[in-house]
Amino acid sequence: MIISPRTALESRRLIRLAWPLLIAQITQMLMGVSDTIIAGRYSALDMAAVALGFSITIPIMSFIQGIALAIPPLIARLHGAKSHDDVANATQQAGYLLLLVSIIPFIGAFFAAPIVAIFPMEKALADITTDYVSYVFLAFPAFAVYQWSRNYCEALGHTKPSMIITVIGLLVNIGGNFLFVYGGWGIPAMGGAGCGIATALVFVAMAVVTLIYVSYAPRLRRYHLFSHWHIPHFSTIVYTFRLGLPIAMTVLFEVTLFAVVALLLAPFGANIVAAHQIALNFSALMFMFPLSMGMAIAIRVSFRIGQYRIRQARVAVKSALIIGTLVSVMTASFTLLAKGLIISLYTSNEAVFAISSQLLIFAALFQFSDAIQVISANALRGYKDTTAMFYITFCAYWLIGLPVGVILGTTDWVTPAPLAASGFWMGIIAGLTSAAIMLGWRLYVVQKRLENSPRFMSRA
Repeated sequence: MIISPRTALESRRLIRLAWPLLIAQITQMLMGVSDTIIAGRYSALDMAAVALGFSITIPIMSFIQGIALAIPPLIARLHGAKSHDDVANATQQAGYLLLLVSIIPFIGAFFAAPIVAIFPMEKALADITTDYVSYVFLAFPAFAVYQWSRNYCEALGHTKPSMIITVIGLLVNIGGNFLFVYGGWGIPAMGGAGCGIATALVFVAMAVVTLIYVSYAPRLRRYHLFSHWHIPHFSTIVYTFRLGLPIAMTVLFEVTLFAVVALLLAPFGANIVAAHQIALNFSALMFMFPLSMGMAIAIRVSFRIGQYRIRQARVAVKSALIIGTLVSVMTASFTLLAKGLIISLYTSNEAVFAISSQLLIFAALFQFSDAIQVISANALRGYKDTTAMFYITFCAYWLIGLPVGVILGTTDWVTPAPLAASGFWMGIIAGLTSAAIMLGWRLYVVQKRLENSPRFMSRA
C-alpha cells in the first residue's frame, strides 16, 4: 500500500492525539477493575453490590459523557476557524447544559433506595447497593464538571492532561477503596459502600485538578475561559443538547445491549455467563484502541472543517481508518494466538475455559467491524452529523444485532439447537458489521455533500 505524504502527516498527528486518550481510557477502565477486586477481597456480597451499583450508575455516567462529547466538534471547529473569542462562550454554554443534566441524578441520590428496589434482591445486598449508588449519584455534578473541562482541553488538541489526570484519579481510587472499604485512620470499614465514596472522591479530584489546569495552562490562556462569564443562552444550550443527545443515546444503545445479552444468557447457567463476561471484558480492553483513534478523528475533522479544508478532513478520516484497520489486525491476531493465556488470567475452571476459548474467536473477528464503526461514528461526530449516527446504531444494534443473537442463541429456528453464548456473539458481529457498513456509507455521503457545497467550494 502506497501512503501519500499528506496521509502520513495526518496519521502522525492523529497518533499524537490518540495515544494519551488511549492511556486515559485504559486507566479509567482500571478504576472499575480496582473497585471489583478490592470489594471482592472484602466479601462476595460486597463485590456483588458494587457490580450491581455500577450497573445502575454506568448508564447515567455514559449519558453525561455522551452529552459532553458534543464539546469537541463545537470547540475544535471554532479553533480551526481561529474564532478564539467565541470559544469561551460556547464552552460555558455546554457547561451550563452538563450541570443541568447532572442535577437530576444528584437529586436521585436522595431516592436511591426506591431506585435499587426496582431490581429484586435480598435486603443485605440491597442495603450495600443503595449506599454505593447514593454516594456516586451525589458526585455526578463533579463528574459533569470533569467531563466538561476534559473535553474542552481535548477539543483544543491537548490530550495529555486527560492522561495524567486519569492516572491521578486511579491512584485516588485505589487509595480511597482501601481506606473506606477496609477502614483506617479513624474511618470505619464500610465494605462495598466504601467503593461508592472512593468513586465520588475520584470525580471530585479529577474535576478540581482539571479545572486548575484549564485555569493556569499557558497554552489555554488565549481562550480566556474564565475571564468573563456569559449568561446562559437558551438557543445555544438547546443546540448543544441536540448535538449531544444522539451521541449520548448511541453510547447508551451499546452499553445496554451488552447488559441485555448478559441477562438473556443467565438461564444457560453460570459457566456460560462467566465465559461471556471474560470475552466481553477482554474485548472492551481491545476496544480502547479504535475508540481512542475515533476520539482523535472527531477532534481532527472538526478542526479541519473550521479551517474550511474539506479535502484534508477526508485525508484525516482515511488515515484513521487505515490505522484502525492495522491495529485491528494486530489485536485480533494477539487475541487468537494468546487466548489460552488470556483466559487463564480470569479463571481456572475447565468448563468456563472451553467456552471462553470459543467466544474469544468471535471477539477477534468483531474487532475489524468494531474499529470501522467507531471511527466512522466519531468522524460523523466531527462533521456534526450525529442524528444519522443515532438512527444507524439503533437499527444495527437493536433491530439487527440483538434479534439475530436471540434467534441463534435461544431458538432452533436456524440451527439444530440453540447456540447460547456463541449465537449471541454472532448477533453482536452482525450488529457491528451492519453499523460499520451503514456508518461508512453515511460518512461517504456527508463528505461528498460537503465537497460539493458552494459554501465550502468558495473557500477551497
